Amino acid sequence: MNRIGSTWLAGAALAVIGTATAFPAMAQTAPAEGASADAATEILVTGSRIRRDPLDQAAPVVTLDSESIAKTGLSSIADVLQRLPSSAGGLNSKFNNSGNLGNPPDGGGVGAGSATIDLRYLGGKRTLVLVDGVRYVNGASASGIPASVDLNSIPEGMIERIEVLQSGASPLYGSDAIAGVVNIITKSKQKGFRASAQYGGFLGKGDGETQNYQMSWGTGKDGVSLVVGGSYVKQGSVSARDRSISQFPNPGQTSCSDPIGGCSSATPLGRFIAFGQNMTLRGPVVGRNAVYDPTLATGDFKAFTSADRFNFAPYNYFQTPSERYGGFINARAEFSDAITAKLTAVYNHRHSQNQAAFLPLFVGPDAGNGNLLDTIKIDATNPYNPFGVTLDSSNYSFIARRLVEAGQRTYTQDVDTFDVKGGFEGKFSLLGRNWFWDVTGVYGTNDARQLFTGNVNAAKLAQALGPISACTGDCVPFNIFGGVGSVTPAMLSFVGFDEHAKSGQALYDFQANLSGELFDLPGGPVGIAIGAEHRKQEGYFDPDPIIQAGLGADIPAQAARGGFKVDEVYGELRLPLLKDVPFFHYLELSGAARYSDYSTFGGNTTLTGSVQWKPVADFMLRGSYAESLRAPSIGELYGAQSRFDQPLSDPCTNVTGSLWQTSATAKANCIANGVPANGSYQEPQGGQLPVLTGGNPNLQPETARTILIGGVYSPDWADRKISLELNYYDIKLEGAVDSIGADVLLNRCALAGDALSCNAVKRTPSGFISSINGVLLNTGTIRTRGLDATLNLRSGETGAGAFSLAVYANFLFKYQVGVPSTDGVTTTNYTGTERGSPDQAYPRFKSTAVLDWTMGPVTTTLTGRYISGVKEIQDTTKKLASRFYTDVQVQYRPSFLDSRFALTLGVNNVFDVNPPACFSCSLNNYDPTTYDVPGQFGYLRLSYSL
Repeated sequence: MNRIGSTWLAGAALAVIGTATAFPAMAQTAPAEGASADAATEILVTGSRIRRDPLDQAAPVVTLDSESIAKTGLSSIADVLQRLPSSAGGLNSKFNNSGNLGNPPDGGGVGAGSATIDLRYLGGKRTLVLVDGVRYVNGASASGIPASVDLNSIPEGMIERIEVLQSGASPLYGSDAIAGVVNIITKSKQKGFRASAQYGGFLGKGDGETQNYQMSWGTGKDGVSLVVGGSYVKQGSVSARDRSISQFPNPGQTSCSDPIGGCSSATPLGRFIAFGQNMTLRGPVVGRNAVYDPTLATGDFKAFTSADRFNFAPYNYFQTPSERYGGFINARAEFSDAITAKLTAVYNHRHSQNQAAFLPLFVGPDAGNGNLLDTIKIDATNPYNPFGVTLDSSNYSFIARRLVEAGQRTYTQDVDTFDVKGGFEGKFSLLGRNWFWDVTGVYGTNDARQLFTGNVNAAKLAQALGPISACTGDCVPFNIFGGVGSVTPAMLSFVGFDEHAKSGQALYDFQANLSGELFDLPGGPVGIAIGAEHRKQEGYFDPDPIIQAGLGADIPAQAARGGFKVDEVYGELRLPLLKDVPFFHYLELSGAARYSDYSTFGGNTTLTGSVQWKPVADFMLRGSYAESLRAPSIGELYGAQSRFDQPLSDPCTNVTGSLWQTSATAKANCIANGVPANGSYQEPQGGQLPVLTGGNPNLQPETARTILIGGVYSPDWADRKISLELNYYDIKLEGAVDSIGADVLLNRCALAGDALSCNAVKRTPSGFISSINGVLLNTGTIRTRGLDATLNLRSGETGAGAFSLAVYANFLFKYQVGVPSTDGVTTTNYTGTERGSPDQAYPRFKSTAVLDWTMGPVTTTLTGRYISGVKEIQDTTKKLASRFYTDVQVQYRPSFLDSRFALTLGVNNVFDVNPPACFSCSLNNYDPTTYDVPGQFGYLRLSYSL
């Protein structure tokens, strides 16, 4: 099917490259929240605090209205936004990350069911999400304190449109707006009832069933308007075992004995490194004790080989199940032109789940848990100990046992989000000019609870493996030596427990704004806006008390709690210098400044300036310079130390193809780092290595500067049915808050002997990595440059119907990260690569294309999405080839029912294109930030509008 997709692309590339209806670049068609009824020609648009003609937008803004969202057939706003070529993806339902991946290096925490937007590959925490121009509470994951908004907490039914500003905007909106701003505009006015019901699933697969129900009702009279609505979305799971790409830990793998490795040493039969031997059981030993023959010639133990490893891959989700329901109310009361009251309230509940394979139980000096499990002794009197002596650090390294009797690990989240904002707005006249004002207060909370089943209490396990004389009361001696079936329900009842974690965030925000006109210049009136904002944010993360005590067998974590306050003032000025003179149909200068005073680090000022020049009426050139700021988040500042098990290959392991065997320099550096010189350290490539994460209260804010140069051509001779827009951007971020990548540290230590890197890698006496330091720092710089291109074509009505075609594309010229080293800075160029764990592709070219054809009551939409090929940065010989996805939708709106009903049929990924296989990616052998779940997704929707 990939060949079919590529052939189709070759034929269609000249005709279809971008997005028309779905992503029109300048389609500001409705007044934004806060505009008065008589000010429809001059409104607030994202990218400015000064009212202006929406058709004369000076900033690069992409708009998606509710109709455009519906044309995707997707049930998550984040999934829709992640299709923008300028988007890098972000967290979505294709991530199955709690468990080993639940506490990522950014300190934020991951919860299945959350969804974020990441513009320009700078991370979701560097894209500011607003709702009606004001902030929305950040998400909660019950595994940390994230720094970004969970878009799945915003009901789709309340959304009128989404405006995406693709430029830095901290002087206008404050912290976090480094990559851009996503402004979700809600329905403030509506007449009558609207509803839709959609059902879909993967064709021929019988999974991923999704239900999406949206409804809203609105009324208004005598200046009073009310819109209320509700939303229900249920998404079914897709199991990794049901897709060919994810059957084993590595692409193309057919068994755990393949040289590529990747399977786990925590096998259901157990792995026992003791008395200088590496052993496993020949088979389960149930109903009697295992027999140990030191020669391994007889008895129940044999030499451990790669074929004995455990394939955990089929037990993951490819798409996580979730259920969301919520409601909203949007009310306005215009008492007069001078004052209007407004209120918006949102509630949303999410029930979601992710899962992992049966618990891998590691005990012993080389287990690498960092807690009591590493010091457990298995007493000689334990009735199941086949060795006849106590196992301690003098005679055993570790025991690894896959605890299949406890069932799969499951992580179930319940998240409640409540956000309410209210205030007043109005206008008044001063010296014959209109002035507009508004005051708004916001209160938002996000509370999450997570239940994890399948964990083990290390203290009780130590008691159950210890002296039989100490195993009293409820204690049941534990059999770690018998393989599958040897752990009885009574044993599990004593050592097992259900883990409960919770987290939450709260937002308190108050802002006041004033805008108007001062005097006239040759180009028009001088516009000004000023305002002030006070914001307080709080967050907490409370792991289960057993986990905080360091007694869990899964990911360790500690409680975290904190917050900050900020007071800000800003000013914006627009100077229309010239108008309707030769070579200067219009010339405008504008600028803004914001001063922020944070309780965590003090004061900071950001500035921006721009120029807009129209030499003729249908051609505009613009350029801007913007400074941006991102204050460290609560999790980044106060997150306690935890562990992130990152899929990585240790270059120091003595296996085929490793640097230990191929590079004398690497071998010497590995020995200096603590690896035994005799080559006894042998772990297969592609396993999971422990990275210690944690916040840092000494973090300073990130700063960035953005240069934007662009132009728009929309010719009068085409009656504005053709428009072409190009925008070149150059972003430089300094003081990036991040940990130095574990892969970078390992390779720099092995290849260069870099002292800073080697000090971050801690090993046990046997050479096993016990921890890699991933605590957050202001690490270095990020530099990215690229070009956005948008083309819109509309035919108007013809004898064959109406057509529209558009282009939205992104060309990535550079994405480069610099991190400190002993000798200065090490720079990594990610352009055209797949980073892998954390997953992210950086294709040089991405495009989304939409072709619409309307003929009477039938509208047909054809969407094409292209992603250029990339190479895996950890091994550039491995390439992820380009992909082209094709989506088709047909909508019938019968005229005999007054076009109130619409029946929609659609299929996404019509040609069943599979994602390219990825060796370095975290799970399921593909990058979920960039590519679709394998399979054709079909859906049926019925809509009604009164």
